[in-house]
Amino acid sequence: MPSPGPYRAIFAAPGTKGFAAAGFPGRLMISMESIGVVTMISELTGRYGLAGAVAATLAISSAVLGPQVSRLVDRHGQRRVLRPAALVALTALAGLLLSAHLRWPDWTLFAFAAAAGCVPSLGAMVRARWAALYRGVPRKLHAAYAFESVVDEVCFIVGPILSVGLSTAWFPEAGPLLAGCFLAIGVVALTAQRATEPVPHPREHHTGGAALRSAGLLVLVTTFAAVGALFGAIDVVTVAFAEEQGHKAAASVVLAIYAAGSCLAGAVFGLLRLTGSAPRRWLLGVCAIAVSMIPLQLVGNLSFLAVALFVAGLAVAPTMVTTMALVEQHVPRARLTEGMTWVSTGLSVGVALGSSTAGWVVDASGARAGYAVPAVAGAFAAAVAFLGYRRLRSAPQREGSGADGRKDRKDHEDQPERRVA
Repeated sequence: MPSPGPYRAIFAAPGTKGFAAAGFPGRLMISMESIGVVTMISELTGRYGLAGAVAATLAISSAVLGPQVSRLVDRHGQRRVLRPAALVALTALAGLLLSAHLRWPDWTLFAFAAAAGCVPSLGAMVRARWAALYRGVPRKLHAAYAFESVVDEVCFIVGPILSVGLSTAWFPEAGPLLAGCFLAIGVVALTAQRATEPVPHPREHHTGGAALRSAGLLVLVTTFAAVGALFGAIDVVTVAFAEEQGHKAAASVVLAIYAAGSCLAGAVFGLLRLTGSAPRRWLLGVCAIAVSMIPLQLVGNLSFLAVALFVAGLAVAPTMVTTMALVEQHVPRARLTEGMTWVSTGLSVGVALGSSTAGWVVDASGARAGYAVPAVAGAFAAAVAFLGYRRLRSAPQREGSGADGRKDRKDHEDQPERRVA
């Protein structure tokens, strides 16, 4: 059995526990905001269509503004960018809560939601700190990325339950309000830690356009947009299926089991000493996610669904860990934070598309038919992964890329460990 040694090793460096803890509340905000806005507006107005449209506006805004914030971070540093960006996002969120509470015209909800998308991706910021700390030490970086994937899953277990629970049991605005508080705490705590902040790259290192011009990153983002659609569809259809079974409240438990499967796999994956090709592991992981959707087509009760989703979750975190390692290889160091944010953006856009499509299918044909949506999304993700695999097999040999950094690794590790994702 693997020992927890790799996790102890990554936290041996000064400051690691601090920035890892600081990133947690800010990432809770990401998991709470959208579902909190939907719950708030539906509770206040009873209009689910309006609630969904505002949440979609928020998702699109995050997809557009999030990578731009990360690009500025790469150029100017986390402290100089995160605090102003968070202030803009929190001000817009306050306006959104106020306009919903005071029943201002609907267009004000959309206007504030569009500005609230300026939320920094603290998950990318924390991963960038790990990358700066352990670049050239792939064994430790692998464990760090695995740990961060587990943290992501914990956030998406706790966040939605906390947000919905507060908004329904206390007052409608409680969920998004607490999410904003978490963002403020996370940004202030993270940016206060200057010693581990990655060094910003000067303007001359940012030639060549956006990080998304990398063919490898484009493959990763497109694939994970499809994976995000799979996730979004599963959330919506599972709630509908639980309601059809007469146990709607059980949906949160079933979805938590799905995330728990990913948590477990991510924790174990970080302990393994892996060798071989990272692109090949990534391709196998995406295919495993796609294949795991097949049993859902046979679901007949909540117990079977819980087991099927737990098994499906086992492929998620390991694939995400490998994805972040590939981002580091295919994106110049000067754009690493932006590259990681693009993957998260692809997931977010996919979630919005998947949830809306699944809702339409459920309304038209019922919950069981809705599980065809994640199956189609998984098949599309696998197809994109196969078609783009050749672009991922060799990282670009350019100055400042993760691939270029490989020649530094021999000073830190032996040959087998240099192949760790």
